[in-house]
Amino acid sequence: MVGPSGSGKSTIANLIPRLYDVCKGKITFDGVDIRDIDLKWLRNQIGIVSQETYLFNGTIRENLLYAKPDATDEELLEVCQKANIVDFIMNQEKGLDTIVGNRGLKLSGGEKQRLSIARVLLKDPALLIFDEATSALDNISERHIQQAMEELMTNHTVIIVAHRLSTIKNVDRILVFDKGKIVEEGSYQELADKENGMFAKLLNN
Repeated sequence: MVGPSGSGKSTIANLIPRLYDVCKGKITFDGVDIRDIDLKWLRNQIGIVSQETYLFNGTIRENLLYAKPDATDEELLEVCQKANIVDFIMNQEKGLDTIVGNRGLKLSGGEKQRLSIARVLLKDPALLIFDEATSALDNISERHIQQAMEELMTNHTVIIVAHRLSTIKNVDRILVFDKGKIVEEGSYQELADKENGMFAKLLNN
């Protein structure tokens, strides 16, 4: 999902785990209206990485285990490798037992983001929502995360709210939002080829 700021992308993403409900129409999960599904079960099937990272005042290990309390150190390091944060962790004196501070105060924006991505990879949900999840990353880190996301796309449903259009080149379908409505949809190339289209304008800005 792409579009100008305030066009409704994150609102749509928030409707899926029922952070609030639709007023008209319905959203279905595998064909079933999400309002007819047990809320706890529904949210267990969904992993969200947003531009606002939520970390607890504890260790890296504790923050990761929130997603899977019985995970082994090997599993933790595997997802950290995929999220391109394992080198940072290994360079810390206490490794996985490094304290991150309140809301991740002791980490940079990119480190918090990558840790948040590692946590959702550990959860391994059926549906992944990335809401501008690479917004705080440099180009090199973003490429590593992109590789991990593409791997996930082979056996998960992945919804990406994208600011950087480079992150959605290989998705199956792009929805372009403007003023709360979907104004275009198609593949990256189809939309890029529309000379006066909204997506083409976003690409050229």
